[in-house]
Amino acid sequence: MSCPDCNRGSILEGNPTGLFTEIHGVKAYLASGAHQSRAIILLSDVFGLPLVNSHLLADKFSKELSCDVWIPDLFDGQPPLDVDGMTQDLMPKRPDIWPLWDKIKFIFMIGLPRIGIFFRNRASVVDPRATAFIQRVREQRKYEKVGIVGYCFGGSLGVRLSPLNIFDSLVVCHPGAISEAEVNAINCPTSWVCAEDDMSFGPAIRSKAEALLEIRKGKENYVDYEFVDYKGTVHGFACRPHLEFPDVKEAFEGSINQTVKWFEKTLSLTSESSTVA
Repeated sequence: MSCPDCNRGSILEGNPTGLFTEIHGVKAYLASGAHQSRAIILLSDVFGLPLVNSHLLADKFSKELSCDVWIPDLFDGQPPLDVDGMTQDLMPKRPDIWPLWDKIKFIFMIGLPRIGIFFRNRASVVDPRATAFIQRVREQRKYEKVGIVGYCFGGSLGVRLSPLNIFDSLVVCHPGAISEAEVNAINCPTSWVCAEDDMSFGPAIRSKAEALLEIRKGKENYVDYEFVDYKGTVHGFACRPHLEFPDVKEAFEGSINQTVKWFEKTLSLTSESSTVA
């Protein structure tokens, strides 16, 4: 977590249709799909598995892509932030800078009281847990292709795991902090869902990330990519949107459509292509 917007948002309405299960001791939500040759793994934001929004997104992707969608418990039952503490004021537009009072509240009301939980969920702990889950679920279910969609914390996590060659495609939604080195190490097709006003993935690093991927064109390390910017949005809109704002609702639905189309494009199977032909 790297900005106040990580603790802002709204709870989506709806009743999840999936179920909870375990893979080698890791709790996970599973939305089952008809086709068992491919799967999506959703890497959550800092609210983790308790946030119902992720379950509803998994259900939607499973229905649209006709495949299994998993949400692993990245935080071993102790997510960095509590859903009950979410601030319900994620506005579609506001200043690009942090007001001083926002900084003070962020540090003293959220950061310091939960510093122990943040430490327990540092990258050196979460990354191996996520890696093991992806490898095990892929091996156990014998998926031919696996896609990752990550939101906020999960978006950054997906980028960090890309060089490990454990999945085939990636969608990154308004990620947390990402370094140039991590972008340079991406080695699978990647779609980026970008907020207009993002304290974490701001204009400078967003433009740099696109430039770093663009200069690979014509080289052996080139990977397919796309960047889509959504007007009137802030960090978190693709997973914790306030749907009463028309721009945010349109962007939220657009991010879902973008994700579905990307996986349809990059996770197609030989057997499916033969059937269509």
